[in-house]
Amino acid sequence: MREYMSIAKALADDSRSRILMFLRDGELCVCQLIELLGLAPSTVSKHMAILYQAGLIESRKEGRWVYYRLADEGAAPCARSAIEWLQNCLQDDPQILKDAQNVKAVRCADRQDLCVHYKR
Repeated sequence: MREYMSIAKALADDSRSRILMFLRDGELCVCQLIELLGLAPSTVSKHMAILYQAGLIESRKEGRWVYYRLADEGAAPCARSAIEWLQNCLQDDPQILKDAQNVKAVRCADRQDLCVHYKR
């Protein structure tokens, strides 16, 4: 029951659902996520912690950057099912379609130029 409630809580926020959709084409650094959402770094960090605790995302650190990606095949079946369900439900949503264009632009932007704004 705890796993289910954690996933349900994670999916119950539009920013967290958008983050999961951002990550469907591969990992992004936290600076890129901040840029896409237009939220404060501390707010994005809190969202990422909730998604991580639910087992929906994984992270890795490279230098000063932290990268996030969707949980892979080794994730709990409930988490994988939740990600698939979310993607199926939101694939044609107008906000998600708009976000997809923004994700492409952010992926093309120079990461160092982008991330310099969000140094702690």
